[in-house]
Amino acid sequence: MTEYSHEHENQDGYRKNSLSLWGAVSLGTGVMIGAGIFALTGQVAQLAREWFVLAFICGGIIAGFSAYSYVKLAQAYPSAGGIAMFLSKAYGKGSITAIFALLMYFSMVINESLVARTFASYTSQLILFEAQWLIPALAVGLLIIAFLINILSNEFIQTFSFFMAFVKAAGLVVLAAGGLWASGVQFESISAIPEEASTGGILAGIALSILAYKGFTTITNSGGEIVDPKRNVGRAIIISLAVCAVIYVLVTLAVGSSLSIDEIVKAKDYALAEAARPVYGETGLWITVAFAIVATVSGVIASAFAVSRMLAMLTNMKLVPHSHFGMPGSIQKHTLVYTIVMAMILAAFFDLTRIASLGAIFYIVMDIAIHWGVLRHLRKEVKANVFILLSAITLDIIVLAAFLWIKWNSDPLVIWASLIGMALITAGEVLFLRRKRI
Repeated sequence: MTEYSHEHENQDGYRKNSLSLWGAVSLGTGVMIGAGIFALTGQVAQLAREWFVLAFICGGIIAGFSAYSYVKLAQAYPSAGGIAMFLSKAYGKGSITAIFALLMYFSMVINESLVARTFASYTSQLILFEAQWLIPALAVGLLIIAFLINILSNEFIQTFSFFMAFVKAAGLVVLAAGGLWASGVQFESISAIPEEASTGGILAGIALSILAYKGFTTITNSGGEIVDPKRNVGRAIIISLAVCAVIYVLVTLAVGSSLSIDEIVKAKDYALAEAARPVYGETGLWITVAFAIVATVSGVIASAFAVSRMLAMLTNMKLVPHSHFGMPGSIQKHTLVYTIVMAMILAAFFDLTRIASLGAIFYIVMDIAIHWGVLRHLRKEVKANVFILLSAITLDIIVLAAFLWIKWNSDPLVIWASLIGMALITAGEVLFLRRKRI
């Protein structure tokens, strides 16, 4: 298969060397912090109970094992639309690549809607009235803003993302440090004996926490645009994961020092804002919500930037159907429209818990496929370590199995939705590629 060409690069809005190392880091941390700590703290606590801080730590460790394959692949095959290219190298330009690439694509779209709903949940804390339509309306409004910003230049997006990433990272560190200092480093929710936490619940919490780190994969989708990609894609991934892991540990410890588990779970859609009340009062609530808005806005923008490029890559590889629908501009602009519209539908009609669960299932299944592809087909070519690859696959399977078991017993609709979604993707791709060959 030919590499992504300069002709495609210009035609679809890609610009070689238009993203610096720190621009790539800001995109990765933008997605991770936006989706991770604000959206998932309460939901992970609901599953892992008093072990929720440990769940985030273990999620980071598993993400580190996962990142190994992506770093090796990015060093060998840096390109725009990274994951689609990685799968193609491992499985060829056929239905297997298309199916797993679309699982990644839809997990990223789900991530956008998750972050948009999180933005709405935090912003609604500042609004004096309650209405059923408020959360969906705010989420859809953010996605529209993300679309408008993403049609601007790469330079503007990376400058915006870098500024936003710095503001929210610094702000979260200050809030977390203040919370820990005010509490005297007393951890109300994590010092209790975890009588209510089951092994399955802890593993399910770890599976969900992996979503908080999966944003590093957006860096690979911009590999063809990063300066010196063979060196800087891997560096950007490692730096992003390290920064986010430190922030997550600090913030979850601060939340655990301010609230009991039941209080965290009760306010799971805006847990960080609720944790600020005992320490900082109403002023802290406003500040935390402001940081949440910054984090989620930049997260949606960074995610839309990367995922639309991935779908454009699949389109140019002729692995998915494409229609202009009368729209002007490049294919990448069209895929941006499709991505935003699908995220709007999810954000308008699904709650945070189910959105996060679907995203976790799709992502972990795709992640296993990446590791297996490297192990089975590319290990020698990319000089990958067998032990690390097997460890990554094993860890993914364990947490996915536990997550599916917990959801089957508590919310089987999530399992059916994920199975139906994967079946539709598989059937659609098989039919499309079969007709293309005729």
